[in-house]
Amino acid sequence: MLSATITLQICACNRSGHDTQSCRIFVWIEVQMTENARNNELWRQVLSGEYKDIPRARRLLKRIPCKVRCKICNAPLNGPGGRLIRLTLGRIPSRINPHFCSGCYDLLAANPGSTEIEMTLLFADIRGSTTLAQQMGTQAFSHLINRFYITATHVFSESDAWIERLVGDQVIGLYLPAMAGLNHAQIAIHSAQKLAHAVGYGGSDEAWLPLGIGVHTGYTFMGTVGSESGIRDFTVLGDTANTAARLSSVAAAGEILISHSAGAHARIDTTGLEARTLELKGRSEPIDVHVAHVDSPLVMARV
Repeated sequence: MLSATITLQICACNRSGHDTQSCRIFVWIEVQMTENARNNELWRQVLSGEYKDIPRARRLLKRIPCKVRCKICNAPLNGPGGRLIRLTLGRIPSRINPHFCSGCYDLLAANPGSTEIEMTLLFADIRGSTTLAQQMGTQAFSHLINRFYITATHVFSESDAWIERLVGDQVIGLYLPAMAGLNHAQIAIHSAQKLAHAVGYGGSDEAWLPLGIGVHTGYTFMGTVGSESGIRDFTVLGDTANTAARLSSVAAAGEILISHSAGAHARIDTTGLEARTLELKGRSEPIDVHVAHVDSPLVMARV
């Protein structure tokens, strides 16, 4: 994105009797990329996987066992792996945001920005969480939520998702080209099935958590959320994020609602899947989805 700065310098002479030879008009046109535009371009490169060696770094660093990793480069942030990275690369957890290593955070903090990029979003909601909390009691429900977070974190981490949020009765995973690759929709849909299986669907016993999942693909605005002291975190905004959230909110326990755009991007064979047209709150147009379950045989073309 380019911005043009135009400066006009006009002599302050008496217009009625001025010397036209001495009256000069200087027009200076400077075309430059603004700081915001440069930062936004950096964000586009980072999230799309075009920025330097991030994809390669993520693959290599993922091989080092660790439970807590940098959201950007996958650098281990705790345990033996974290100590190894600290000694070899000099990277430690950021003091401002422990979800990032110091190297990646310093890069992002110096260049706060945003971009709109195609990605796949996975939203998962606990069905009837209010009633469930009342029935179980506060302590038991707290243990259940913690178990849910641990389970979702494992599934998201194994599938190279950006863990956007673990809050209340909802978890959100972002499947970005830089991290999940160009087949991010396929990976997100398979991850939805893995998450459903991890909470007990498809087994001989009843699922230990009533979970509804929504998967949607589209261009999404992703930007920094911060303060004067630095970036706190990132957020996704816009219709794509809202649609994914609405899909998870209307999915029944055990259902995975896959939007038409996610299914098309993943080249999924929808034969045998139930088709629905949904009217979602906040959307002027209905949306077509297919309903999958943990044991649905989802055949996808190779990308």
